[in-house]
Amino acid sequence: MSDAPLEGWNHTPDVPLQVSPLFRWPLQPMAILRWFWDSWFLISERLIIVAIAFVSVTWFQPPLEETRTLAFGWIAEMYVRNLILMTGVAGGLHLYFYGFTKQGQRLKFDPRPLMKNGKQFTLGGQIKDNMFWTLASGVTVWTAYETLLFWAMANGYAPVLTWATNPVWFVALFFLIPIWESFYFYWIHRLLHVPFLYIHVHALHHRNINVGPWSGLSMHPVEHVIFLGSVLIHFVIPANPVHILFHLQYYALTAATTHTGFEGLLIKDKNRLALGTFHHQMHHRYFECNYGSLEIPWDKLFGSFHDGTERANDKIKARRARMMG
Repeated sequence: MSDAPLEGWNHTPDVPLQVSPLFRWPLQPMAILRWFWDSWFLISERLIIVAIAFVSVTWFQPPLEETRTLAFGWIAEMYVRNLILMTGVAGGLHLYFYGFTKQGQRLKFDPRPLMKNGKQFTLGGQIKDNMFWTLASGVTVWTAYETLLFWAMANGYAPVLTWATNPVWFVALFFLIPIWESFYFYWIHRLLHVPFLYIHVHALHHRNINVGPWSGLSMHPVEHVIFLGSVLIHFVIPANPVHILFHLQYYALTAATTHTGFEGLLIKDKNRLALGTFHHQMHHRYFECNYGSLEIPWDKLFGSFHDGTERANDKIKARRARMMG
């Protein structure tokens, strides 16, 4: 066993992969601040989605008073907005990396092309299959959760946060939502790997052994309900409409960005925007590892962490053998 990078990949980041310092003991304040800075600034997918959320709430979101009564008009308005966002992000990334191959193989994890055909796919091909489940089911469930939350806020069933009442919490919530997502994602992902749910629900997402931008939100409708259900925490934790938009846009749109299959976007031969994560890319190839993300070290605590080295790969192989009896 060695700490050498895994073989069989076109590109691997520096390994061994490291989890965030948020839950290391003793706490390291400077490391935590550096991690937040690197995760958010100067440009990151998180900061971009915050901007999208503010643009959405300002120009493309019905006012809260209008959402007090369920009506086709304002729900359709949100659905069309979400459809355009999902198509723009996933479709744009797909065209850039796979249609026009602007980066070639640079920073691409898996050397293999996406699958054009396959009997396992609903419409006979990986991209068509992924687009169908993303747009037909994913965007619909995403919009349904927005409808529920905005209707509940307007009618007093969910607490509403404003800048005037608590500006510190208003800002802090943007930073805390991705950490909550990491906490939530691990546990629902482990649940989805229970054999019954895996076979009948999660296997649809795992048709994508080699992932592309349309793969991220390509899921069974039941998984969409579970996955996007993270936003229901705002029935307890007060939020502003812009936080609801950010929460669900972050979940849906980063599903596309983190599944690009490329570590980042190169501009003048430098990685200017982090995108795909090797940590999750390995989950799609090796299955029984890296159920969570790097923010919270659940995988390390429960023995399912793959750090991208040959040493870790041997451990994961032995773990998989034990699981298979």
